[in-house]
Amino acid sequence: MQAIAVYAIPVLFAITVHEASHGYVARMFGDNTAYVLGRVTLNPLKHIDPIGTIALPLGMVILTGFMFGWAKPVPVDWGSLRRPKRDMIWVAAAGPAVNLVMAILWAIIFRLLQGAGVEERFFFEVARAGIQVNLVFMALNLLPIPPLDGGRIVSGLLPQKLSIAYSRIEPFGLFIIIGLLFTGALNFLLKPFLAIGEAIVSVFI
Repeated sequence: MQAIAVYAIPVLFAITVHEASHGYVARMFGDNTAYVLGRVTLNPLKHIDPIGTIALPLGMVILTGFMFGWAKPVPVDWGSLRRPKRDMIWVAAAGPAVNLVMAILWAIIFRLLQGAGVEERFFFEVARAGIQVNLVFMALNLLPIPPLDGGRIVSGLLPQKLSIAYSRIEPFGLFIIIGLLFTGALNFLLKPFLAIGEAIVSVFI
């Protein structure tokens, strides 16, 4: 119960702002799909998947110490973007980018708590969880596996024919990620992204 109390708020914020950012940036580049459907919002109820957002992430943190989960995907009509291949990169990158920003904000909160002389350990644990959760979400989503954001970014960077062929991996993406998780390879692949994120956040602690 203590772990759930510590991680609940950081997880909800990490996923909600991540998903809303995709819809917001898509709207900037010409696609109003998410906005019309009410998904460009910080209301977590609009983004929560009961299993992927709450049960699985919290269960995995408690049992394994590793964070894994998902929210309801924000709908994006790639064809409605003004320059689909280029704009796809920005829409996809928005999610990991805001997770990094949130990790920095949690680090600043941690520093402010220290500076204010707060002694209640719970607040520090929540701030630490906020940093950890957002860095893991950033790193996980940057993996170049469709439909993760990293896969979208790679697809947008590739020439058209290679991009189409690469996108065919998408139906198998979740199974690939689960396979990497259970073989232990996922931790190895996340390390470079986590190291970069931790180096940036450390400046603010």
